[in-house]
Amino acid sequence: MKWRYLKDSAAKISIRSSLILINLLALAVVAVLLIKSKPILMTHPLSRLLFSSSWHPVKGEFGFLPYIVGTIEVTAIAMILSVPMCLLSAIYLSEFAHKRFRELVRLVIDILAGIPSVIYGLCGVIAVVPFVHELGRLLGSPTTGYSLLSGGIILAVMVAPVIISVTMEVLAAVPKEARESALALGATKWETARHVVVKASLHGIIAAIVLGFARAFGETIAVLMVIGNVAKIPVSLFDPAYPLPALIANNYGEMMSIPLYDSALLFASLILLFLVGVFSLGANITLSRLMKRGYYGN
Repeated sequence: MKWRYLKDSAAKISIRSSLILINLLALAVVAVLLIKSKPILMTHPLSRLLFSSSWHPVKGEFGFLPYIVGTIEVTAIAMILSVPMCLLSAIYLSEFAHKRFRELVRLVIDILAGIPSVIYGLCGVIAVVPFVHELGRLLGSPTTGYSLLSGGIILAVMVAPVIISVTMEVLAAVPKEARESALALGATKWETARHVVVKASLHGIIAAIVLGFARAFGETIAVLMVIGNVAKIPVSLFDPAYPLPALIANNYGEMMSIPLYDSALLFASLILLFLVGVFSLGANITLSRLMKRGYYGN
């Protein structure tokens, strides 16, 4: 009995220690970014850093607004394009597709999830950029193709495997009895999927979307290859943009001789971390409100 108690205590302590360590690592990342960002925060007002569009590092002007807007817009486009298709695909594969077809598609999705970002970027340059160029010409918005829309399309393709895989796992976790009960009451298969399976899986589905969002927010290589990398606020889908991850990847280590440049790039990392945190917090608050209204997830 005593040995069993000791094993339980050791397991509890090790799990708790792992949890504390992970949280300390996250706090350490935030602390390092804050410390490294301190030089630029001490010399430039925060409002000017966040809301100015003037980016001239040689003159000491660091306005992050075009980068922040570019990051949010390209991520929003990617999520708008990917979330509906991913959810419908996951529902179809989980509730309607034949088992062999489902396993075949799952294999393809797993392969897509493992493809390196640079491959997606190359495919974007070869296929998506010319497509957007032609689309812009047809719609009367001349563009080179290197644009916000190209970045959004590439990101949508990249986050799709994550959202579909996680959503399928969540839907599969709904007890079979719940489906059978709904069907026995006269509901159609679609009504069962919509009102029973999806509703019971709401918590997990939102978690899948948040995971996809986090990947879209931090994706770098593929996006910087197709988005144009122009530091201005885009006013249409066919304008080039310059998201924060691309700014950091393009410049870190190359222009460190300019005063405050390294601090500015680390401050850009801090902004990116803050934006992801705000979205995750917003998703959790939304989920809590849904659950209070009677949408109980698993």
